[in-house]
Amino acid sequence: MTTSAKRFVSRLTQNTLALVLAGGRGSRLGVLTDWRTKPAVPFGGKFRIVDFTLSNCLNSGIRRISLLTQYKSHALIQHLMQGWGGLNTEHGEFIDIIPAQQWLDDGSWYQGTTDAVFQCLDIIEAYKPEYVLILAGDHIYAMDYGETLAAHVDSNADFTIACILVPKETASQFGVMQVDESGRLIGFAEKPDNPETLPDDPDTALASMGIYVFSYKYLKEQLLRDAADPESSHDFGKDLIPFALANGDRLHTYPFRTSATGGEGYWRDVGTIDAYYDANLEMLTAEPPIDIYNPAWPIHTYQPQLAAARFIGAGKRCRVEDAMVSGGCVINKSNLDRTLLYSNVKIGEGCDLQGVLALPGCEIGAGCRLKGVILDNRCVVPDGTVIGENSRIDRKRFHITERGVVVVNRKMLGQGSGYRPSFVLEG
Repeated sequence: MTTSAKRFVSRLTQNTLALVLAGGRGSRLGVLTDWRTKPAVPFGGKFRIVDFTLSNCLNSGIRRISLLTQYKSHALIQHLMQGWGGLNTEHGEFIDIIPAQQWLDDGSWYQGTTDAVFQCLDIIEAYKPEYVLILAGDHIYAMDYGETLAAHVDSNADFTIACILVPKETASQFGVMQVDESGRLIGFAEKPDNPETLPDDPDTALASMGIYVFSYKYLKEQLLRDAADPESSHDFGKDLIPFALANGDRLHTYPFRTSATGGEGYWRDVGTIDAYYDANLEMLTAEPPIDIYNPAWPIHTYQPQLAAARFIGAGKRCRVEDAMVSGGCVINKSNLDRTLLYSNVKIGEGCDLQGVLALPGCEIGAGCRLKGVILDNRCVVPDGTVIGENSRIDRKRFHITERGVVVVNRKMLGQGSGYRPSFVLEG
């Protein structure tokens, strides 16, 4: 990129406000969202899901960020306060946490994604942005938003939607798009039962990533119009995009092909437990599809000062293959295979862990055998426990996904049923 092109992009990012929608229930993640909203769910050993979106903002030069929260937001807000308070407010940089405040006369919470933005319109307007970048706080990816903004301006669009190729069999989970040769949107269906595929590839569809760029004036007009429509469900995918398309507005797409870390366009909607489990284990492969070790595109987060991970035993007494072990962990003469240990996990002597995600603060007693298991934070697994070898027995106590992953939380182990803040113990 030339110097003039870089300056052009930097001016765009400086005049952009990022709105991160982080208030959804995340109900498809089941017990993992019993005590926290989906963006606050731990991911990749030391991060939270929301860290990827926020890191993309910072790395793209967008440092004016408003984050909209609603359900079970305490863990998320606490994480943001602990790990994301380093922006320079004197230079106009900020992360503004905006809880749902029932601004409307009927006292309702956010009714949909457009309604969430509409209820914050006065706050947005006070920042005087030229462009508004709307993001979901619950996806895993590395993306340079500056390139998306440049494409939006170059195409003279009112509204730009980032998109990615997905297999036809999963396309019904997304908004599916059709475009012309210039990239202009000519067709859209929100989560269709029979997704339309690419003209030259019957096995692939073009899906919306839930990443939108608006010229602010246009966004405000559309939000006011949508809020006044009693027939609208007040959602970008269900209402605003179809209306704008039918109205002949300038809707363009931005194809996400190459990630900011240099690889292919990796993007994961970790909306189900199986998808979440798979995306975590992808981090353990020889060449992970997203490079969290790239110093040119760091993933920022909050991490307490912890001692280095410690392994007790050597040789056959302590075997580790395709594993990730975070700070504060202690592993005592045990085997780890395709296993990811988050912060402060303690493993007793003689354990065998295969395909295990142990979230922060878990303790696994001596002689345990766990296979294909997710342990939610702070689980204490008694000595000699076996999980993942007999689904009939496991189903009586734990949750089992369609793909057979066993999910265990403290309540299932009889160790309490409520959320405790992370200053009690990392969570």
